[in-house]
This record gives sequence, C-alpha cells and structure tokens, in this order.
Amino acid sequence: MSGIAVLLVGALLCFYGIRSLHLAVLAAGFGLGWLIADLFHASLATLFLFALVGALISWVVTTLVFKFSAYFIGGLTGAMAGAKLAEVVQRGDNNWAVSAIVIIAVAVAAAFLADKYRARALLWLTSIGGASMILAGLGRTTDALAFLHQPNPGWEQVTSTLLWIALSVAGWIVQRRLFPEKLGIQTDEGSRR
Repeated sequence: MSGIAVLLVGALLCFYGIRSLHLAVLAAGFGLGWLIADLFHASLATLFLFALVGALISWVVTTLVFKFSAYFIGGLTGAMAGAKLAEVVQRGDNNWAVSAIVIIAVAVAAAFLADKYRARALLWLTSIGGASMILAGLGRTTDALAFLHQPNPGWEQVTSTLLWIALSVAGWIVQRRLFPEKLGIQTDEGSRR
C-alpha cells in the first residue's frame, strides 16, 4: 500500500506537475516528507505522517508567499531530488549530516534555477522529483524491485540511477507535449495562425 501511494503521487508530479502549481506544491511537499523520513527507515505510519505534514506545510507556506512560489516549488522538488541522490550515493546506513548537506545543496540550487527560469526549470524539477518518488514507490511494492528503493553499490546503483534519468526524461517529454501553453512553447497549430 505505501509503495503504491508514493508511486501515484510521484507519477502525478512527474507527468502532470507543471499543469498546476497547487498540485505541484502538495505533491512535492508530500514527496519531500516521505523521502526524508524514508531515508532513516521510518515506519509506514511515520512515513505517511511526515508526507502529509510536508504537503500541508508546503501548501501553507507557498500560499503565504505566493510571490516566491516558483522559488519554493523549485526548492521542494530539488530537496526531493537531493534526498534520492543522497540515497543513491550513500551505502545502507545513511548519515544524517551527509544527507542534510546533499538535500540542502540540491534544494538551494534548484530554488535559484526555478526562480530564474520559472516554468522551464519547474518542468525539469517536477519531472526529476516525481521520478524519484516513482522509484521509491516501486521499490516498496515488491521485494524484486527493492533495489530501486535502496540500491546497493554496483549494478543496483547504476540501474536505479539510469531508471531515474529515464523516468525524468519521460516526465519532461510528457509534460512538454501536454502543457506547451504553460511553458510558452509555440505549437504547430499556433504558428499557422
């Protein structure tokens, strides 16, 4: 059950995130709370609690500072990508300090990119963040895919990373084709008028 919930929220963010900023905020906050709690092997109830609190806090803060929403959403999705990156680069027992440094560094960089490049950066960031949630969810659905959740060094890390990249690119392509108006992209129909 837990893997499926994260998988669905990740798919929503990865393939539909640029469509609605509110949806992106809720999904990114949910994913961030989940992935941070999951780094330290929390129980299912704790994972859902962190995810729901993350979604609520993200939405409230973004609503209060809507002027800075692109910056905030970029930071949230960057933190999700940072949490996945921390999981990929560390071995089994994750270090709080290393995880925090990786998550904060990626979050800050993503926030600045989102603030500067708006929709185009958010397109990439929602795709990358959603892909990390999809893999975390898939890894929790069955033991055969557990390596997607916590890859061991070697082929599992390489495979997990390649799948993360492939899913991110797929999310980028889908969102770009579905929502060109959000990105200011001219479609063939628009250029014929």
